[in-house]
Amino acid sequence: MRHLLRRPRGNFGKVHDITVENARGPLSPDWGYVGFGLHHLRPGDSAAEATGAREAILVLVEGKARIEGAGHDWGELGERLSVWERTPPHALYLPPGVDWRAVATTDCTLAVCTAPGKGGHAARLLGGADCAMLTRGKGGNTRHIYNIAMEDADVADSLLVTEVFTPNGHWSSYPGHRHDEDDFPRITCLEETYYFRLDRPGAWGLQRVYTEDGTLDEAMAVRDGDVTLVPRGHHPCAAPYGFEMYYLNTMAGPRRNWRFIADPASAFVLERDGQAAGGEEPGTTGAT
Repeated sequence: MRHLLRRPRGNFGKVHDITVENARGPLSPDWGYVGFGLHHLRPGDSAAEATGAREAILVLVEGKARIEGAGHDWGELGERLSVWERTPPHALYLPPGVDWRAVATTDCTLAVCTAPGKGGHAARLLGGADCAMLTRGKGGNTRHIYNIAMEDADVADSLLVTEVFTPNGHWSSYPGHRHDEDDFPRITCLEETYYFRLDRPGAWGLQRVYTEDGTLDEAMAVRDGDVTLVPRGHHPCAAPYGFEMYYLNTMAGPRRNWRFIADPASAFVLERDGQAAGGEEPGTTGAT
């Protein structure tokens, strides 16, 4: 298995468990921020963890669960039973040093996005009715976005979390863009994971992770349920004609700002479409 592409391990329980330690490898030797877990739960199944020194955002990708966390009963969270309903996600932010437990009340897919925490934010609900869908891009570059916890919302110490619906035959995270240098405000250094869903059996998509000098150049065919790691470089993806694509992004790095630089070879697409070629406008620019 290629190091940057992670297939789910089984159909139920914790099917992804990406940690700082197991994310490190020949292509990502300095990985140190983002963690990502994913639980597939049947009604009555439970998942429970401690945040430890990290903060977490629990995302109800699909289905419903009763969740307790940070000493509070948050009740039943979640609304859409299928991600393809495209309704706003429900999520819960949890600070470091707390426990949480989820009990599924329907079939449930629960994502756990983590990063180093400082204890600067209290537990709170995210998403739901307060989360408006944004449309970005033009033509075959159009996609639809729910910002769960991006920079314009001061809800976390490190985490940036968003989800994207890419129509069939469209590109996404395009033009290629990178956020792999700590030189704010020109660019920030953010690791990133993509959790992919495809809308029908046998469907697939593509993601390329590459640097301009060619020292990293990985092209990956992604299937429903896969996770990819982006340690550096540009990272566009595409949904073939006939297949709808969803992905959940988790980003974190030395500072909680999203500033990127587009691949010079394709930056003209942003300029032609009247969008910024870098991440000067948090949460509204053209790369996600």
